Amino acid sequence: MPAHYLLKTEPSEYSFADLARERETVWDGVSNPAALKSLRGMNPGDLLVIYETAGVKSAVGVASVIAVEGSEAKEPRVRIKAGKPLPKAVPLAEIKANGLFAGSPLVRQGRLSVVPLSEAQYRYLAGRKE
Repeated sequence: MPAHYLLKTEPSEYSFADLARERETVWDGVSNPAALKSLRGMNPGDLLVIYETAGVKSAVGVASVIAVEGSEAKEPRVRIKAGKPLPKAVPLAEIKANGLFAGSPLVRQGRLSVVPLSEAQYRYLAGRKE
């Protein structure tokens, strides 16, 4: 069963639209120890939500992990593949209001750039509500 993560990006630097256009990219440049731990724990097939931090802070699309290089390295490089944009962006205010995210680092540690998600949280953000 795949793990689930949320990756934050500044859209003026690299947006989900950039990822969709390029189809694949290497996700690196992360320095926070907790975020690095999450990157090191990723495996091919893991599912991702891409979250843009500027403007209306929101989850905007999905992607998946296709390779992890240097999982033991100081700065692991995770190759990801674009999925589809979300049918409707999910703003941070909606995420914070949903009890499903009450204990999530997404709302507790706002500056964390890589956040583990439960399967239920991923499905909620990706539009696969039960």
